[in-house]
Amino acid sequence: MGLVRKKEKKMQKNNQTYEFFARNSAENILSLFKASKRGLTNQQATLSREEFGENIITHGKKTPLFIEIIKAYFTPFTIVLMVLAAISFVTDYVIAPPEDQDLIGVIIIVAMVLISGTMTLIQSVKSNQAAEKLNNMVKVTATVVRRQSEIELPIEEIVCGDIVKLSAGDMIPADIRLIKTKDLFVSQSAMTGESYPVEKRADYKLNTKSTETEYENIVFMGSNVISGSAEGIVVSVGDNTLFGKVAQDVSEKNPQTNFEIGISKTSWLLIRFMLVMAPAVFLINGLTKGDWFEAFLFGLSVAVGLTPEMLPMIVTTNLVKGASSMAKKGTIIKNLNAIQNFGAIDVLCTDKTGTLTQDKIILEYHLDCDGKEDSRVLRHAFFNSYYQTGLKNLMDVAIIDAAKEELSIDSSEYKKVDEIPFDFQRRRMSVVIEDKTGKTQMITKGAVEEMLEISSYVDYQGSVTALTESLKKEILKTVENLNEDGLRVLAVSQKTNPATVDEFSVSDENEMVLIGYLAFLDPPKETTKAALEALKNHGVGVKVLTGDNALVTKSVCKQVGLADEQLVTGSEISRMNDVELKTVAEKYNIFVKLTPSQKTRLVRVLRDAGHTVGFMGDGINDAPAMKEADVGISVDTAVDIAKESADVILLEKDLMVLERGLLAGRSTFGNIMKYVKMTASSNFGNMFSVVVASIFLPFLPMLPLQLLFLNLIYDISCMSIPWDNVDSEYLKEPKKWNATRIGSFMKWLGPTSSVFDITTYLLMYFVICPQLVGGNYHDLGPTEQAAFIAIFHAGWFVESLWSQTLVIHTLRTPKIPFLQSRASFILTTITSLGIAVGTILPYTSFGQNLGLTQLPLVYFGWLALTIFAYLFLVMIVKNIYVKRFGELL
Repeated sequence: MGLVRKKEKKMQKNNQTYEFFARNSAENILSLFKASKRGLTNQQATLSREEFGENIITHGKKTPLFIEIIKAYFTPFTIVLMVLAAISFVTDYVIAPPEDQDLIGVIIIVAMVLISGTMTLIQSVKSNQAAEKLNNMVKVTATVVRRQSEIELPIEEIVCGDIVKLSAGDMIPADIRLIKTKDLFVSQSAMTGESYPVEKRADYKLNTKSTETEYENIVFMGSNVISGSAEGIVVSVGDNTLFGKVAQDVSEKNPQTNFEIGISKTSWLLIRFMLVMAPAVFLINGLTKGDWFEAFLFGLSVAVGLTPEMLPMIVTTNLVKGASSMAKKGTIIKNLNAIQNFGAIDVLCTDKTGTLTQDKIILEYHLDCDGKEDSRVLRHAFFNSYYQTGLKNLMDVAIIDAAKEELSIDSSEYKKVDEIPFDFQRRRMSVVIEDKTGKTQMITKGAVEEMLEISSYVDYQGSVTALTESLKKEILKTVENLNEDGLRVLAVSQKTNPATVDEFSVSDENEMVLIGYLAFLDPPKETTKAALEALKNHGVGVKVLTGDNALVTKSVCKQVGLADEQLVTGSEISRMNDVELKTVAEKYNIFVKLTPSQKTRLVRVLRDAGHTVGFMGDGINDAPAMKEADVGISVDTAVDIAKESADVILLEKDLMVLERGLLAGRSTFGNIMKYVKMTASSNFGNMFSVVVASIFLPFLPMLPLQLLFLNLIYDISCMSIPWDNVDSEYLKEPKKWNATRIGSFMKWLGPTSSVFDITTYLLMYFVICPQLVGGNYHDLGPTEQAAFIAIFHAGWFVESLWSQTLVIHTLRTPKIPFLQSRASFILTTITSLGIAVGTILPYTSFGQNLGLTQLPLVYFGWLALTIFAYLFLVMIVKNIYVKRFGELL
């Protein structure tokens, strides 16, 4: 009973309305949750979690096992097999005379369903476990006050009553009532569809609102902080959040990827093919043989033979194996179905800082406006970086580290009065500090052009003077010289005793004194040049999309092998329409001074031009472009919103890791295509042979049970395909799903097997069987005819198995099999065992129960000749096919 009560408590909901939280004071809300501004203790957090629930959205939990079982055993293919098994049970057992009752056919079909379903289930469970394990490697955290200390917690551990601190780049971890804000702008597009960020404030006079999202002092799970900072109380978690309620009301289903659509189209193509061929075989055999019941059973077996029931298992196994392989190479796949798109990328758009360049930025110079080293500039920059509560970027870290090394600053002598957080429109941020004497200073740092706009004065040659146009040109010339050396430059300005004394805003950033520059060195990574070359060799064009200026970007690009490239600026892009931009995006590779929306627009026009686009970034300004791309790629150290937007997360921010993951994605896709194309063409060829044989032979070319068993052995052999090797040449170019090519592959390669099936018919019917039995079929008595048929069935059974299995080795590569390209040990072993079992079968009692009989030694000489000629013809046809269509798989 205690366990039951505990579970019930966890399910209790917080029934207070958003209006209640919006209208009530912070003290009342804290009282409701038995919390305080000092933060919860661990015991209080546990009690809150039991009373108000966990911060987990139910729809995000793993699929229950019974649902996985249903999905594994009830695919379009297995449903077809189950129907066929039921019909076979009725015809072979229920209505059959007692002496003819036989369940072997039913058992074989059920075995095929069980093997396919069980393997799919095992791989699906592994898939979920792998995805969960991989996702656990990437944690989204929030800054929470617990026991009077600020700590980083995974968002799942947040509870009602927690005090949460927010800054630019943060995902909102729950529904939060704001109690303190500073220039806070939040994107609610995931909740409301609004394109522009909305401002949120803690202190305002509440008006009547029509929707919850219009409350200005509440922020919601599923949205993210664009700029500014805030502090608030968690008022709803998990399913009780607005986001959680929406997730319960609407079953979210991600749009199908090109890969999923391709698999679905292929599945139904093969089912439609089966629905046409099986009845055709039934009618032909019924009309030519006169035994409609036997013809029906044979048509049933043909339907089973045409059903690629292993497709779901092969696809799932490949995806799980691919994700595991990519994880070992430092690439985490958040969504397994993204693997195909990842391998199909032909254009990679990437930010510059931290991707082409190292993660560690070094403060190379801190100069006054005369171009001389000046510790005063470093001191002011330190205050700006140290006291800000927003997202500390790599340059802030470099400033703080340099100041601690060079200066002796006692931060206890100062207190922070206020701050104006960074945003991507102003491209600067300010803090206001006060010393023990009561003197206040506003200190601002940011991009040089934007700093010149707010600075009216300059500390130049020992005195503060008006910032004239000539001085601006001189300053910009100094900055340009630094940029040409590959240094990124920020400017620092200050204003003593500003007029505002309470709450500062953007309007206070004026009439400032420019005091100097900060020059940062962001050296390229050692591996970048080699990685760009490797990506190029694998058919991936790299485009640099950065907010940095042209000179710094040009310097870095020159060092990594992108010299003599024409640069396109954000201001030029703003004057282009989409048609013009599409041409420019295709032609040029380096884009500078871009806004987040311009990055997104470039990705969109590249996709519209038919490219599969990946976008790699780690900042807030990269998140919209990552969502727009076919594959969003981020890094484990990225801001929360970037990781949330990504499909793929790199454990190392290194393009070489990306290239290795890309190849693993292509390898996974290649093995899936092997099974799809081989099975489609093999089934087509076999059934074409059956139709021809049904027309001309006076008996069935193969008994239903024999056909079923043949397919069972082939399917087991195909289970090893996910472990096969992929030719290095196949990995050089991006791969896209093309359903129309599957039909072409069937038509070209399928009939090649039929040629030698028919020669086997002729050989068995006119040469081998007459020699063994002592005459032509029509001249024999019933007993001799039965022996004639058994030898014929055994001969075609073994030939079909050899040709169908060995062609796997021939069609898995455009090269010469076994010599120029060898299959993996697992594939070679499993297919060899399959051939051995099928060849020995006619010599066993089980094989004789299936209607097979022993074959003479001379048969295997003819078999070797037939198989050699067949594989040789396949080689010729596949070479013609490759020349015509450009690729085999």
